Amino acid sequence: AHTPCGRFAEPEELFGTIHYLISDASSFVTGALSVVDGGFDAFSI
Repeated sequence: AHTPCGRFAEPEELFGTIHYLISDASSFVTGALSVVDGGFDAFSI
């Protein structure tokens, strides 16, 4: 994989972000982009 982490994510690694977004903790978050890609976005210039 061409990511800084050197591999693709396991589904379990995405649960933290998903849990946050569906919880009340993110009630004030609007229009935000939460990139969970192992750093791939930083290297795709």
